[in-house]
Amino acid sequence: MAGSERGLRGLGPAGSDSGAGCPWHGAGLRRSSSRWSGVRCTERPGRVTARGLGLPPAPPAPPEPPAPRAEAEDEERVPLAEISLMNKLIHTSLVESQEHVEILQRDPSSPLFSIKTFEELPLKKELLQGVYMMGFNRPSKIQEQALPLMLAYPPQNLIAQSQSGTGKTAAFVLAMLSRASANEKYPQCLCLAPTYELALQIGQVVRTIGKFCTDIKVNYAVRGNRVLKGTVLEEQIIIGTPGTTLDWCFKQRILDLTKISLFVLDEADIMIDTQGLSCQSIRIHRALPESCQVLLFSATYKEPVRAFAERIIPDPIVIKLREEELTLSNIRQYFMVCESSDEQYRALCNLYGSFTIGQVMIFCQTRRLADWLSGKMSWDGHQVAILTAELTVVQRASVIQRFREGKEKVLIATNVCARGIDVQQVTTVVNFGLPMDQDGEPDFETYLHRIGRAGRFGHRGIAFSVVQRGAVGLVHKIEQYFQTTIKQLDPHDMDELEKLAAE
Repeated sequence: MAGSERGLRGLGPAGSDSGAGCPWHGAGLRRSSSRWSGVRCTERPGRVTARGLGLPPAPPAPPEPPAPRAEAEDEERVPLAEISLMNKLIHTSLVESQEHVEILQRDPSSPLFSIKTFEELPLKKELLQGVYMMGFNRPSKIQEQALPLMLAYPPQNLIAQSQSGTGKTAAFVLAMLSRASANEKYPQCLCLAPTYELALQIGQVVRTIGKFCTDIKVNYAVRGNRVLKGTVLEEQIIIGTPGTTLDWCFKQRILDLTKISLFVLDEADIMIDTQGLSCQSIRIHRALPESCQVLLFSATYKEPVRAFAERIIPDPIVIKLREEELTLSNIRQYFMVCESSDEQYRALCNLYGSFTIGQVMIFCQTRRLADWLSGKMSWDGHQVAILTAELTVVQRASVIQRFREGKEKVLIATNVCARGIDVQQVTTVVNFGLPMDQDGEPDFETYLHRIGRAGRFGHRGIAFSVVQRGAVGLVHKIEQYFQTTIKQLDPHDMDELEKLAAE
């Protein structure tokens, strides 16, 4: 979007692109080698010295990382808003979904139609140029159904349930840019997001699609964007968080809600999950004119979201894109029993030495265990990236993107990465210890999401759980819960592992 955007200066993502440092190899998330040793890993490989080559001597070997404590620590809890932002950052292209789009409407006689090309929509040529700049050659499934409704006259109220990467943000951004009149110098479209970072991410989409709409401007009702009382807002689109937007409306009285013609509420499920945001959103909605079009988006449409939506929109059309169901049917599952963390590590190396693996994801229950494993593997020359909740959202997205591009072959992650991360090259997942809840029982849902990373896009996958002897009972509980068989392997029987790899 051309032209200056008041409120945008100084407002950037809180994180930076630099990764967390490895305590033994300095800063950055990249590790030093391109593949594992391919043999039974019992000792460190030898190192070539620099003596006689005119090079400075190699630094002294780092100390062995401390062995992790028993996994009694709670797993990391990541806010839903962070997960949503990370998914927005890493989904640089549409996720092709084969799932069915379901449409529910109160008035069956109301005409519904879908589109197969963006040219079928009543879009200005400047917006079509912006759509193609986003890389959208044709509408996604949710866009096929939602865009005709969003752009219809008279305006239709809509609830849309779909996952990240399905094109929903681009859809409601197109609606805002279409509804906003460049000739009218006051706010006409209001979009609420649950966090500062998500608001800025939506703004980035507005700037990209609206690049050629030079007379339409955006302002941000978010923390840090101080606007003096009495300021006259001339931007046609306001993107903000509920708390700051509420201040602009009722405390500073610089945002006139009676002139808003399109109200977008994004990430409604996160609004409900975050204390105070749903009440603030409802208060803002009550001040809107009856003629205002309302669009509500949510990744889920369970009862809390449904109840909240009915308070916001009395008679909506509901579009639901069924979430892809994870299944174990195309994933072979195995487990190995070890006596210690070091033996688990040797079993891990034996696995990789027996299988031809492009990229692998290794899940740990705690950050401490992930750091320990990363240190061991880095010192042994393995090419590793690590993903934990201590990284900023932007850093996490950068790590995942590098892994997708094949710059790292191994991704060690805590449960922050168990959901929604799709990498086509990953057909192998390793549980370095099983996921447990606070009571020490198996966390079945997390187990499903972990190993589900190996079976995406219709691929056959394989999952290994490398556990200590005390966790064997958890394996059997997982078998019972999913009505499946998890075969035991001898971690030191290379012949058996190689035979399995040949299947």
